[in-house]
Amino acid sequence: MAKKFLDENFLLETQTAQTLYHEFAKQMPIIDYHCHLPPDQIAEDKQFDNLTQIWLYGDHYKWRAMRTNGVDESYCTGNKSDYEKFVKWAETVPYTMRNPLYHWTHLELQRYFDVYDLLDGDSAKKIYDECSAKLRTKEYSVRNLLRKMNVRMVCTTDDPVDTLEHHKKIKEDGFEIPVLPAWRPDAAMNVSNAANFVAYVKKLEAAADVHIVFFNDFLNALRKRHDFFAEMGCTVSDHGLEQIYAEEYTEHEISAIFDKVYAGHDLNLEEQNKFRSAMLVYFAEWDHEKGWVQQYHLGAIRNNNLKALRVLGPDTGWDSIGDFPQAVALSKFLGRLINTDKLTKTILYNLNPADNALMATMIGNFNDGSAPGKIQWGSGWWFLDQKDGMTQQLNTLSNMGLLSRFIGMLTDSRSFLSFPRHEYFRRILCNLFGHDVENGELPENIAWIGKIVQDICFNNANEYFNFNLKK
Repeated sequence: MAKKFLDENFLLETQTAQTLYHEFAKQMPIIDYHCHLPPDQIAEDKQFDNLTQIWLYGDHYKWRAMRTNGVDESYCTGNKSDYEKFVKWAETVPYTMRNPLYHWTHLELQRYFDVYDLLDGDSAKKIYDECSAKLRTKEYSVRNLLRKMNVRMVCTTDDPVDTLEHHKKIKEDGFEIPVLPAWRPDAAMNVSNAANFVAYVKKLEAAADVHIVFFNDFLNALRKRHDFFAEMGCTVSDHGLEQIYAEEYTEHEISAIFDKVYAGHDLNLEEQNKFRSAMLVYFAEWDHEKGWVQQYHLGAIRNNNLKALRVLGPDTGWDSIGDFPQAVALSKFLGRLINTDKLTKTILYNLNPADNALMATMIGNFNDGSAPGKIQWGSGWWFLDQKDGMTQQLNTLSNMGLLSRFIGMLTDSRSFLSFPRHEYFRRILCNLFGHDVENGELPENIAWIGKIVQDICFNNANEYFNFNLKK
């Protein structure tokens, strides 16, 4: 007899898995230590007018599926009405079966709106009207959506030139869920285009109130912003890179490279990589001084469709997995930091699943016993935050590291409706342990395994980031 779709035991294939999820994992709060939620919307406690605004605006996962299903761009990023866009998404949903979007879509309808109908062209109007009406009530403001999902901490992603005014307002309002900034200095080391880099330096100059002429001025301005982020509660940095850069360089070389690019002259590839290498070291050393956690998201090849980039801009759904070499530079970079006693807590994320074993073994090279799981291999990210990707990551980490010290899941999302991804992860985690118990591969010590599950869901991250949050 077929199981009911998305019932209370969804993805839980054994009795032990069901026990682990319902008695241990389900009630654990959420620490979302890396996401792209817009802090201005939390600061104003935004109310969305309809389901399209909260669900489809900016969601390139859905746009990619719609385009693949033959939907015109006007229904994705174009000028069609919100309702027309939603109908096209609803008509696409039945074609997403076996894509995680099918699960996520219906989990979100259930968990946020208590809607258990399947979304398709026929049910579109009923679901749109019902969910949109709820969104217009105070219960569905963005702060209440965070409360509804039992979120205890959010770390956004912020450029060094950001004023962090919205984080300040959130704190001053006394909102009980801390919303902290995360330092994301990608633009400060992106010297592939001289004109763009010069424009960024001018923004940095204004934000830091530092007149920038030479490389040391540039560093001083960034350091001033790093200090400001710390004052605003930041304890986490993040870098989105194709790969780690670990070229040899001298201070004189980097100063000269800065002079060249700041004068508007494009750099050759060797110069670019030397500059990036130097900046990564500076950022890592500052993070170590402050006791921050640093994160590296590695392996995306972005903006593949140049026509779409020209017409629509970046972050509109034209990125994919890259096949960049990771091991040698990553080893060299982390080795340099640990050799000078400046390696802080570090989380590595890979986008190419071919790098799974590489990452799982690399972290073991630099764990020095100073903290449990000091160097982490992060959860399945972006194209890998689905059932197969999560399962492979969990199994590989189990085989080559300590899954028990893993800091668990994050949303990496721009949407306030993405938090059921934590549930999705937790069900997959419990299912793996459940199978092992019932296969006789692990002892039937439910209390201890339940503790490990709860640690991975919440406790490990709470300790790792020194958040000191209550369950």
